[in-house]
Amino acid sequence: MSEQNFDVVVIGAGPAGYVAAIRAAQLGLKTACVDMFTGKDGKAALGGTCLNVGCIPSKALLDSSRQFHNLTHTFGVHGISARDAAIDVPTMVGRKDKIVKQFTGGIAALFKQNKVSAFFGKGRLLPNRQVEITAADGSKQTLAASNVILATGSVPIELPFAKFDGKHIIDNAGALDLADVPKRLGVIGAGVIGLELGSVWKRLGSDVTIIEALPDFLAAADAEVAKTAAREFAKQGLKIELGAKLSKAEIKGNEVHLTYAGKDGDKQLVVDKLLVAVGRRAYTQGVLADGTGVSTDERGRIVVDEHCWTGAEGVWAVGDCVRGPMLAHKGSEEGVMVAELIAGKAGHINMDTIPWVIYTEPEIAWVGKTEAQCKADNIPYKTGSFPFAAIGRAVAMNEPAGFVKMIAHAETDRILGVHLVGANVSELVAECVVAMEFKGSSEDLARIVHAHPTLSEAVHEAALSVDKRAIHKGN
Repeated sequence: MSEQNFDVVVIGAGPAGYVAAIRAAQLGLKTACVDMFTGKDGKAALGGTCLNVGCIPSKALLDSSRQFHNLTHTFGVHGISARDAAIDVPTMVGRKDKIVKQFTGGIAALFKQNKVSAFFGKGRLLPNRQVEITAADGSKQTLAASNVILATGSVPIELPFAKFDGKHIIDNAGALDLADVPKRLGVIGAGVIGLELGSVWKRLGSDVTIIEALPDFLAAADAEVAKTAAREFAKQGLKIELGAKLSKAEIKGNEVHLTYAGKDGDKQLVVDKLLVAVGRRAYTQGVLADGTGVSTDERGRIVVDEHCWTGAEGVWAVGDCVRGPMLAHKGSEEGVMVAELIAGKAGHINMDTIPWVIYTEPEIAWVGKTEAQCKADNIPYKTGSFPFAAIGRAVAMNEPAGFVKMIAHAETDRILGVHLVGANVSELVAECVVAMEFKGSSEDLARIVHAHPTLSEAVHEAALSVDKRAIHKGN
């Protein structure tokens, strides 16, 4: 068993881990990154869940399916017609795989450029900041580090009565690699993964039914945003059943027979594929040896403070394996923060200004507090909103659905939250994040000139609407 010494060893090469490793190396620290993810070709693939079977491949399929849906459903209003349009699923999936390989290779190139040493295998933290790496063939080696950053990510939650078999009952990775469009697709969970991947296959012709145990749709989002999104999804034929709890999933032949408790009693549903997307859990199993001084909570997450320090000397944890939202950008910024703290700099992340995005059609995005949270916290507030239907660019794009809603403090006018549903709101939310990060007010955004015609004018008009002075709608 050999041993090498590093200033920093990162376990995990997802968005939190690889970013932490690169930033640490930029700061002059001798850095290693350990990862066990294997690509479809059986070779090491950096980037974690996000790049390999999450954020990036799902966006590739969302874009492909959107193009096909527009061709077959919306291009007519533009005077564009097409006959016998068809989707070649293997080609679509192949394009997705090519994009994934491009970016995993890109991270490998960045590691080489920044002199980050990459190790392939499962990393395990031992006492005294030793990291044991177990390769696929069972061989082991140990790295010694002054600092260890745990960035082990998360894995899909598996239901005991609907276990993944990779063929009929699948997780997000399986839903990205279907060989053809399933005639009937069942989805358990109306969260980000369920909605996005359900949308992909619905656009391509699948009959999609989403079963959600919670009584409210998108409970984490603003209630008005959720209501608008639900209406648009219903128009698209995406069936969503709320307050429905799956109790049985039986594979019979090439079908999956579901039993679930709905609002009107037990119901039955037969599908060809079942995507289970009920959430993810921190991947910490087998990561911590006894005596490390690192602890986990009741959900298996590594316990950290506001600076992602575990309490054990020189051991940090970032990303999906710790508290907070399981978002790639949150993990990346935590990785940067920890690398800078290790280097003696003032690392920082503001958990109150982390944007959320769901890449459905229409897109959903938000940052900061909802109205419900303001009420619960007894914060005096005022709101303003503006519909995309009154935005020239949105109408010209034939995407008038949705709106921008801004919440500001009733006394100070400081922006407390912004909630958006509509075309390209994943990009529009960035302006709102910047304004909030700089402690901006709705007046600040209202006074800034926005180019015309653009979708960003909806943010401008929503800010004006907070003080009931929107120009292009009644107040």
